[in-house]
Order: sequence, then C-alpha cells, then structure tokens
Amino acid sequence: MEPVLVDRRDAVATITLNRPERRNALDIPVKDALRDVLPQLATDEEVRAVVLTGAGGHFCVGQDLAEHAELLAESPERALATVADQYGPVVRAIVGMPKPVIAAVEGGCVGAGLGLALACDLRVLSAEARLATAFTGIGLTCDSGLSHTLSRAVGEAKARELVLLGEPFGAEQAVAWGIAGSVVPPGEVLDAAIALATRLAAGPTAAYAESKRLLADTWTRDLDATLDEEAAAQLRLGATADHGNAVHAFLAKQKPAFTGR
Repeated sequence: MEPVLVDRRDAVATITLNRPERRNALDIPVKDALRDVLPQLATDEEVRAVVLTGAGGHFCVGQDLAEHAELLAESPERALATVADQYGPVVRAIVGMPKPVIAAVEGGCVGAGLGLALACDLRVLSAEARLATAFTGIGLTCDSGLSHTLSRAVGEAKARELVLLGEPFGAEQAVAWGIAGSVVPPGEVLDAAIALATRLAAGPTAAYAESKRLLADTWTRDLDATLDEEAAAQLRLGATADHGNAVHAFLAKQKPAFTGR
C-alpha cells in the first residue's frame, strides 16, 4: 500500500496517512511521503484547501516504536535524526502552507500525531477521539513542534501538565482547552472536515495566506512591528482582484466570488 494517499476533489486535497493496521504510526516511508507531498500541494494552484486525516478509524498514534527500537539498537543518533530530518520539514510545510489545512481526527491522536494535528489551522474531532502527548512516557520530550503549538493552544500551565503527566484526554476536553474547534459524531469527521475545507477553498485564499503568516509570527514581534507587517500585508492584498471584486460585490449587495488572486 502507498504510505500516504492524496485525493483531489475540486479545490480540496485530502491527505490520508495509510497504515491502518498500525493505527497510522509514523514510520520512515510515511514521514518521507508527507515531507514530499506537502510542498507539492503548497504550490499547486488548483488546490485551495487541504485536509489531513488517517485511515482505518485513527488519526495517528505517533512514531512507530517498533521501527524506532530497531534504529535505536543500530544508532541512537540515527534513530533521533528523524526529528530534524522529517518531523521538522513536515511541520514547517503544514504551518507554512499558503492555504488552510484542517485535521480530521478520528480515534487515536498521540505524540507526533498530536503534533501534526496542532500544526494544522483547524481541527475537527470525533466525539470518541483520544489524545495524548505521550512523549515522557517513553523518556523523551516533545517533537513535531508540540512544545510550541500546544502552549499556544492551551496556555503554558496546561501545556506543562499535559506534557509532564502525559495523561490522555478526550475531544470535549480538547475543545474546552482550546485545541479544537468542533466535535462531531464518530464516522462523520472526514465529511465535516471536507465540508469545512470546501467552504474555505471558495474563500479569499490570498487573504488566508497573509493571515496565517501574521498569526504565526505575532508572538515574536512587538506591537510596532506587527502594525508595520499588517500595513504591508494589506497593501499586498489591496492590489488583488479578490479585494477589488469583493468591494464591488459588497456595494452591489452581491455575494463575492474569490479566485485567490
């Protein structure tokens, strides 16, 4: 089987982690495939929104520990090189994607799987989803950007609790803490995520890209720098056809049609 499946439907591309027999645990072929396909979708002008999900009723239970144990026996350095060589590029590609990315989370979402979900812009969770950081349970710390994204989502104090204790939590808790925006019945997650992606794909994707960049960098800038960045972004967007057409549509009391240009 292909380790990762990509389905393009209209302007939405759905990426499916395809190791259902291992609850989509991340081995080298899966991580390499993700690292390759994400930049391709980023530059594909026909794709205006992306959904990330897993096959077989689970999102992703993180690193494949069987493979990790084999690599660890050969060389700890080689085993842990995956953090810089694969997890880093994958997370950067998701966060830097110039279009919305939605995680459709069913079943287990653990460790690096949680890191991938948090790297996405939006999350749709099954009511039966189970999430956990899990890293300290195997004597490791966060990877896949989790120490950054989790603190932003739930606050530093809650992030410390979730990482240090490593206890699993459910979808309703995830929403209450700020990790996810919506919870749907089991079996409806992918359809709900695709519906949301379809809605976003019909929107002003150039504005989404600028907004993602501003939001991602806001904690590293002071207010003056943020005001300058917003002004520059508005100048770029003000020159787009999307903006001009939307203003005219608003004045004519019509619904705007966006092209991303």
